[in-house]
Amino acid sequence: MSTKRVSVIIPTYNEEGVVGACLESLSKQTYKQSLAGFAGKDLEIIVVDDGSELPVTSHWSPVTVLRQKHQGPGTARNLGAKEAKGEILVFVDADMTFDPDFIQKLIEPILSGKTKGTFSKDEYVSNWDNVWARCWSINEGWEPKRRHPKGYPDKQKVFRAILKSEFERVGGFDETRGYNDDWSLSEKLGYKADVVSGAVFYHKNPDNLIEIFEQAKWVAKRRYKLGIFGIAYNLLVYSFPDSLWVGFWKSLFKKEPLFIVFKIVYDLGVFIGILEYFLFGKVSK
Repeated sequence: MSTKRVSVIIPTYNEEGVVGACLESLSKQTYKQSLAGFAGKDLEIIVVDDGSELPVTSHWSPVTVLRQKHQGPGTARNLGAKEAKGEILVFVDADMTFDPDFIQKLIEPILSGKTKGTFSKDEYVSNWDNVWARCWSINEGWEPKRRHPKGYPDKQKVFRAILKSEFERVGGFDETRGYNDDWSLSEKLGYKADVVSGAVFYHKNPDNLIEIFEQAKWVAKRRYKLGIFGIAYNLLVYSFPDSLWVGFWKSLFKKEPLFIVFKIVYDLGVFIGILEYFLFGKVSK
């Protein structure tokens, strides 16, 4: 099996509290890592600071830090990909950490020529002990401790790894899509990412009410089916009476009393996010 240089691209916005753990985890990757330390010649790490209030600095000298005005993760990923020297692009988030063989497992089918892009279902909640993190998973309908629902399909729109030549062929991510900009790559390519086994990683759920509110606003900034009618429908779905009703019953059913508080805060964030998207065209956090 041949080897290829891999570029790991990490968009970040006001995530100085978690990006260090992400970088430390990447420093332990087994994929052709040099004895001298971080990443070796076959693994390039690019952090794209999307206009953070406290600019990102890296204590890992081989890490490249790029900066841009706040425009959203799609734009940040495209900037990182443009500067990347790797033949394979790996896209991760700043609040993720990884098992040492994550990248090796993730890109094996690409190296062997079986596929052009992959993702992993071995994604776990890193802060499951936090009640608000558990509430987030309940709201998403995920399996306990995992970041996917039961029966998650083996082909998905979100690529964790892809050949750079394929990425460049379609011009990267659609920067106008907001929250689901990472789906746009699959739609432009005309195919989905293939699942890999054993590429284990951990993803932090929002774990306080402020984070929940802000992330919910971001979730809302996306295209809606049926245009203005879809927006109106979602404003109704996420209105306070519905939040109270759904939150109350789900908190009983899931035996998580604080879920009703979570649901009210989350739905308020979504409601405001929809208005920001519709009235001002805002597609960033």
